[in-house]
Amino acid sequence: MVIALMTYQDQAETRRGLLRPDSSSAARKQVLELAWPSLMEMALVTFVNMADMIMVGRLGPAAIAAVGLTNQPVFFAMASFIALNVGTTAVIARAIGAGEDNVANDALRQSLMLVIVMGLAVSVLGFTFAENVLHFMGAETDVLPLGIGYMKIIASGGVFMVVSMSLTAALRGAGDTVSPMKANMVANISNVIGNYLLIYGKFGFPQLGVPGAALATTISRVIAFALLLRVVILGNAHLHLTGPFKPNRKLLGRIIRVGIPSAAEQVVLRAGQLTYVRIVAGFGTTVIAAHQIGMNIMNLSFMPGMAFAIAATTLVGQGLGAGMPDVAESWARETRRMGTFVSGCMALLFILFGKYIAMLYTNDPEVISRTATVLRILGLVQPAQSTQFILAGGLRGAGDTKWPLYSTAIGVWGFRVAIGYLLAVVMGMELVGAWMGMAVDQLARSAIISLRFRSGKWKLAKV
Repeated sequence: MVIALMTYQDQAETRRGLLRPDSSSAARKQVLELAWPSLMEMALVTFVNMADMIMVGRLGPAAIAAVGLTNQPVFFAMASFIALNVGTTAVIARAIGAGEDNVANDALRQSLMLVIVMGLAVSVLGFTFAENVLHFMGAETDVLPLGIGYMKIIASGGVFMVVSMSLTAALRGAGDTVSPMKANMVANISNVIGNYLLIYGKFGFPQLGVPGAALATTISRVIAFALLLRVVILGNAHLHLTGPFKPNRKLLGRIIRVGIPSAAEQVVLRAGQLTYVRIVAGFGTTVIAAHQIGMNIMNLSFMPGMAFAIAATTLVGQGLGAGMPDVAESWARETRRMGTFVSGCMALLFILFGKYIAMLYTNDPEVISRTATVLRILGLVQPAQSTQFILAGGLRGAGDTKWPLYSTAIGVWGFRVAIGYLLAVVMGMELVGAWMGMAVDQLARSAIISLRFRSGKWKLAKV
């Protein structure tokens, strides 16, 4: 839903309206207009990923471990693209807020040119060095061949995924969260259908197993790319992909400048996650399988926080671009309250029904028991996790991307990896110890981000 920004007189009236005693209802409406499409989109994406893992899980613990160990280095490779997207969203949101649609469209072009080149390079490297990466991740002999095949197919379609991410970031910066929702709904439904046909060999299709899951995922990413590209080519209220495609160093520099701290944040985060997974990998295939199921379900817990974070990013960026910092803060606070309520409901789901959720993935009783335990740990930190997602989204929308980096560095390395290793390896608590480290990480990041937001210094950030 594209937010229409008004004349300065109307903006002043809007500010007064939002700050009246009933302002929370007005802010809530704005938040919901942006958040519900993202929430629906992420719900579908999350449930599709869960269905993907459930289908793979029926092939055995080795198949689950292969997909899990492959996804972590893929996520690490995506760090630079995620960072670039943060810069794209922030710059476009500010431009739209200031009524500079031409700048927003040029930012879209600059982002796409850079992402296409980078995406092709990452695809080639991922395909070429798949075996080396899986060895580095500590894959055991029963996991290695499955992981190599899966990674090569995923890497082949990597450029379509990163371009889709860039298009989605641009549209969200312009306030359009509906188009990405529609595109990803179609793509993810296609992924589920493809999984069913290609993993198990239904309706005359070959039974490919784990490679079939990778092929279905890659096809779905091509579909998402085509649908999102169509949106920006046809154009909407603010964004329209047209020429000329000429480098604009100044504008590209703005995007990169905002994105650099996010790039560092993603590198810190993904490197920490790789180290974290390697700690767990040392406990054997059964533990890896339980950990991967837990991480897959953890993505479900990210859903409300990430959806409301997208709303916070867009609203804060557009509010500051329109010269209304107080309204931007009001939107961010209302977004956090709404997201925290939803995450509280998720916490109850994990704590009360963790065992039954785990049973969807596997019939192995040991894997089920271990997974149920980590889900209870996950449930306890849901409010903190949601808070750090949403307020960090607001900081990114303001262009204040350094503090999410600081919180991630301290949380992931100072707590998740360090405490996780101490509890899991040194004290012999294995999987439970590793997940306790993750829980402390979420609490620490939430505290740091909250303190930064309350300081109000993000309102002075330059984009």
